[in-house]
Amino acid sequence: MLNFNEIKKNYCFYRDQLKKRNYILDIDKFKKLEKKRKKLQINSETKISEHKKLSKYLIYRKKIYCNCDNFKNQLINSRIYINFLKKKLEKIQKKIYKMLIVIPNIPHCNVPIGTDEKNNKLIYYWGKKNKYNFSIMDHIEIGNKLQGFDWQASSIISGSGYVIMKGVIAQLHRALGQFMLDVQTKINGYKEVHVPTVVRDTCMFGSGQLPKFKTDLFHTYTMHSNGKKKKYSNLFLIPTSEVPLINLVNNTIISSKKLPIKFTALSSCFRAETNTYGKNVKGLIRNRQFDKVEIIQVVRPEESECALEKLTQHAEKILQLLQLPYRKILLCTGELGFSSQKTYDLEVWLPAQNLYREVSSCSMVGDFQSRRINARCRDKNNKKKFFLHTLNGSGLAVGRTLAAILENFQCSNGNVAVPKVLQYPYMNGMKFLI
Repeated sequence: MLNFNEIKKNYCFYRDQLKKRNYILDIDKFKKLEKKRKKLQINSETKISEHKKLSKYLIYRKKIYCNCDNFKNQLINSRIYINFLKKKLEKIQKKIYKMLIVIPNIPHCNVPIGTDEKNNKLIYYWGKKNKYNFSIMDHIEIGNKLQGFDWQASSIISGSGYVIMKGVIAQLHRALGQFMLDVQTKINGYKEVHVPTVVRDTCMFGSGQLPKFKTDLFHTYTMHSNGKKKKYSNLFLIPTSEVPLINLVNNTIISSKKLPIKFTALSSCFRAETNTYGKNVKGLIRNRQFDKVEIIQVVRPEESECALEKLTQHAEKILQLLQLPYRKILLCTGELGFSSQKTYDLEVWLPAQNLYREVSSCSMVGDFQSRRINARCRDKNNKKKFFLHTLNGSGLAVGRTLAAILENFQCSNGNVAVPKVLQYPYMNGMKFLI
């Protein structure tokens, strides 16, 4: 959430910055509401001051045994009017708040301006693409040949957008998740956290998922005692473990000595994925349930930019160890996520599709989330408090990484070579998926 006091100081700056994100800030509406709010607040404070003076005078009159009936009535009427002003002020404040919570974060100054992926900036390519002297298969064909996918069972059990993995494919999927966690904890210094997949709506709001992305989320409901009527609860399935991880610092004041805070988690993620179809979303590319390792950092404001570069490198390390070709992209303003100031996408090469596909998105959020969850830091002198900066990234999406391994490491005989870093101990010495 943006700082309304800063918006008031420079409406034009925020209007221009948000326009880069294709968001139109209604300045006139803000100004009208702020004018009403200020007028009501001044009026309310004046009446409260008068009320206090009248109350003191009434006490004085009682002490000298004077008739106070008239003053009592004035005091009652004064209290009624103050409550009336208070309710009007709260109503205006709620209107301002409702406007604030749907405004996206402003982009960082070095983010390229643009409306879609055509305006994204290529940072670099990493790794060499394999050259094949045989007709290559996509990850779905490979998995089917290895009897690793059961599409019919997943369709019967859960419907479209879900996958059941079996045998060596399931084993490789599990190995990948464990390997990713080990790299983030043992090499990159993150603290592992096991998180719930069900969270309150307040946590969804704090991370920036609500209210904007409500239709993209799985919202749980409860049954009434009669067993007929459904009632939505305040609980949601997480779309990413970023949600519970960020909320670990909800409503806290953290000593600067304890920073940076670095958390990682492997969890199932749930997304509605409405209106998705076509070849590019089949298989493991876009599912309603998928596993992902998330990495988040909580840092001092001045360390935020440097932390983004390091966090992105931590995600890249996985791809490099797996020897998977990828490219690093800096997203343009129109492609940024709701909470993000700056985002790098890591896109892995899928030879059968002849394209790069995102496996990680690493974002610098600034104090946008910390304002929503009230996460602050106490300065070294223990006097000044300020909002912390948060960062998040995928390290990585397990299913898509699995798809990339199947396609990049396929052999002419239909087998799949297991990346060396996974052979021991994760795959118990297995060198090929057969």
